[in-house]
Amino acid sequence: MATFLTRDPRNPDFWDERFEKNFIPWDKGNVPAALQAFVQAAPQPLHTLIPGCGNGYEAAYLAQNGWDVTAIDFSPAAVQSARAAIGVWGKHVIEADFFSYTPAQPLGLIYERAFFCALPPEMRPDIVKRWAALLPAGALLAGYFFHDDAQNASTKGPPFTINSSEFRLLMEPFFELLEDSEVSDSISVFEGRERWQIWRRRS
Repeated sequence: MATFLTRDPRNPDFWDERFEKNFIPWDKGNVPAALQAFVQAAPQPLHTLIPGCGNGYEAAYLAQNGWDVTAIDFSPAAVQSARAAIGVWGKHVIEADFFSYTPAQPLGLIYERAFFCALPPEMRPDIVKRWAALLPAGALLAGYFFHDDAQNASTKGPPFTINSSEFRLLMEPFFELLEDSEVSDSISVFEGRERWQIWRRRS
């Protein structure tokens, strides 16, 4: 069993330790089905940002389908791991902090996968506000959200769960919910508590 010195997921060292010891139970190892369906149904490719990209499989998939994608992680070890995992597509992965990163051009999509739930609950309002600041009106936030309505927001994690009603309260000043569906191919750490959602940035 791996032992860790860093316990604060707000610190890049927390994630460095876990990637360096290959302790990444949130890693699916492939591209989830709902994202594949979303990409195949899209009328055109979207300029996409993937925060907290982990091993970057989705970045590789989007790039292979002609999408202009940038995947970021503030953990140097995570960036190194992603570049090793996805080979030539690793050029789309860069080391950057979500809260200070500025895209080179306006975004059409932010893809969410185990980023929101990776950070402590007190950071949630700042994450939502940053999503809103990065996305112009009409742009999309799509991905997987870790909800648990059987209990209050989890204080133990990561991953940190959130009540779906609480999440809506955070989101609705900035975003309109377009799609909300169950996920059939979750990994065990998220199984039964994961939703595929698409949100549109309000004007």
